[in-house]
Amino acid sequence: MVLQAGDFAPDFELRNTHGTPIRLSELRGRKVMVVFFPFAFSGICTGELCEIRDRFDLFASSDVTLLAVSCDPMFTLKAWAEHEGFEFDLLSDFWPHGAVANDYGVFDETHGLAVRGSFLIDEEGIVRWAVVNERGQARDFQAYKEALANL
Repeated sequence: MVLQAGDFAPDFELRNTHGTPIRLSELRGRKVMVVFFPFAFSGICTGELCEIRDRFDLFASSDVTLLAVSCDPMFTLKAWAEHEGFEFDLLSDFWPHGAVANDYGVFDETHGLAVRGSFLIDEEGIVRWAVVNERGQARDFQAYKEALANL
């Protein structure tokens, strides 16, 4: 089941593009936006994350840590981050394959990927906003602005 506003965000530890483990519980006391996406280098995912990159000041000015998560291997995410100039953390949920996406209710077992799910988590680890879109349906950046404005 997809996490909803008011749910406690499951803890996780995933490696970023440098192989550094990032643990959600170590970010307690900070607001965190977790953005799941299907595939690095794909058209819609590139468009969405480039828009986040280009408008990153919205997250920074709201003092929100951004974590983007896919089931791609770490080295694929590293190449993509370097290619696109992403300066926020891209995390690999590759193995066990999709375990974190599954915990958040956004793992598509049939296709082995995370669907487009975004979760705004407050300083205590509670989901305050969530949106989930199916494959092929990009998220509206305006929804991020509204969610952050309502914190």
